[in-house]
Amino acid sequence: MTTTHDPLDISVDISTQEIILAASNHNIPLLRRLFRDNQTPIANPANVKDTDTGFTPLHAAIAACEVDKDTDAAANGVQVNGTEHAAAEEKAQDEGVETVKFLLHEGAIWNDLDLAGETPGCLARRLGLMELYDLMVDAGVRAELLLGRLDGYEALEDEEDEDEEEEGEKEGEVESEETADVDAEIVDAPELVTTTTTTISTDAPTTTTSNTDVTNPRYLDSTLTFQHDRLLDADQNGVMMAWESTIMKKSAQKLLPTPGLRVLNIGHGMGIVDTFLQELSPSEHHIVEAHAEVVAEMKRKGWADKPGVVIHEGRWQDILPGLVGEGVMLDAIYYDTFAESYADFRDFFSEHVIGLLEQEGRWSFFNGMGADRQISYDVYQKVVEMDLFEAGFEVEWEEFEVPKLDGEWDGVRRPYWSIEKYRLPVCKYMD
Repeated sequence: MTTTHDPLDISVDISTQEIILAASNHNIPLLRRLFRDNQTPIANPANVKDTDTGFTPLHAAIAACEVDKDTDAAANGVQVNGTEHAAAEEKAQDEGVETVKFLLHEGAIWNDLDLAGETPGCLARRLGLMELYDLMVDAGVRAELLLGRLDGYEALEDEEDEDEEEEGEKEGEVESEETADVDAEIVDAPELVTTTTTTISTDAPTTTTSNTDVTNPRYLDSTLTFQHDRLLDADQNGVMMAWESTIMKKSAQKLLPTPGLRVLNIGHGMGIVDTFLQELSPSEHHIVEAHAEVVAEMKRKGWADKPGVVIHEGRWQDILPGLVGEGVMLDAIYYDTFAESYADFRDFFSEHVIGLLEQEGRWSFFNGMGADRQISYDVYQKVVEMDLFEAGFEVEWEEFEVPKLDGEWDGVRRPYWSIEKYRLPVCKYMD
């Protein structure tokens, strides 16, 4: 039996290899010609993929910046000393920077994954090419900010004009393409990115590789499993886990430096942060919890009888306006919800905190945004900094090591943390 190949497929594959090779050689004039004179039906030539490695042109351009000393010496037939090798590395990286800038300008996707599961930025960081890594982080920030703004634009136009709604749908298609390979980047609420929409979570995954989306309504309707070291939803997603205790303790200490302060925590979960907050003797301790089973467990454990504690049953979106209406004022607020979008988180700090927090108060949140990939964590830190600034807040970060999590994920649907250090945010009104 003879196997036939579609000439069109062969042509596309050859064009792909030409583009990948040109990117590896940092040959911008050739890339420009291949992109402009593309005669094959490649919709996005800046995002083609090598079938063997999954490399995009960005991957190829970055990988080529690693100059191998032995290979360089053999090719030139001379002994290469350290100075010459350093100069070669610097030249390759300079050329790589220009090539990466060109590719990004042509629409290359910052977080596309190769077959090893690395984004171009991940590759740059592993190779120690930090200038290129910073370029990719900045590209990610621009993309996420743009997608966030397009979400808002689309919502406004939907209300006004059906014709503009079609335009918004087209923008949504672009968003889906931009985030098509980042299903591994969703962690604990505020959620930042999913495979199809722009969402960020600080705590637990909203979208995973299975067909079941972790949404807030689904979570609130699910049956929970309470264990000594973890709280799981019906799909075995980690809602909260005991390894977070160090983070929660430090967060509580930052928020309540002295006794007698008034504090609000949104999202009780296993009660880890609320336990540490209680130890610091607040005069008022408000807890908002939306899941009925968690509320029942709180009452069973006697939280309603603890000093200063007031349990507010329901979603914070429904509870907080009532507290503002009652004139409740707070010295500290902590936010740690599950399976909510970044839009929810942004609405929380831009619309609600200002009505509850004293002028000298401070607030924080569980910062798990993109925490299963370092570049995502770095991107989302910058995104949230910008949005906080726009809302009138400044933020300070304390970075510290996370305990080794070997074995922590047994029985959990997917890990939501895989990086080495946690960045604890403390937010205050800008002077």
